[in-house]
Amino acid sequence: MGSRFRHYLAVTTVSAFFLILLGVYTGKVGAGLACDGRWPFCDGWMGLFPATWPSFVEWFHRLVAMVVGFMILGAGIVAWRGDYDRRIRYTLVIAVVMLPVQILFGANTVLNFGITASMAHQIAAQLIFGSLVVATTVAYVTHGESENGGTKTTGTVQADD
Repeated sequence: MGSRFRHYLAVTTVSAFFLILLGVYTGKVGAGLACDGRWPFCDGWMGLFPATWPSFVEWFHRLVAMVVGFMILGAGIVAWRGDYDRRIRYTLVIAVVMLPVQILFGANTVLNFGITASMAHQIAAQLIFGSLVVATTVAYVTHGESENGGTKTTGTVQADD
């Protein structure tokens, strides 16, 4: 497995973590409420450009989510087209399949702001993130095994007699 794909998976995973933190902040400041239940639009000029700090936060969260979503989609496509471990491919399938579900849950947090909508959105985010963590971990572990001739290292050092 190439180091570029492993690094791409790591960057995607870290980006997804950043997106989750941004989403928590977005929910905390009630930024979705700035849209007045008009998803996908929000306040501002023609409903597209932010007019207030909460609407800016909401739009920024959407922008980052779009970029990270395309990164996840790209990782899934590359994993299926390449000769990668099936654990990587299947965990990325989970992440890719959850993307449209996550978008719908995100819309629901704007349209039906409340604890149930927020929890569903957060659970889907954690499922996607968990899938990315597993795929990235497998990518790095299998790389380490292939460098050592297929043997696992335990991290212990044996002294010569």
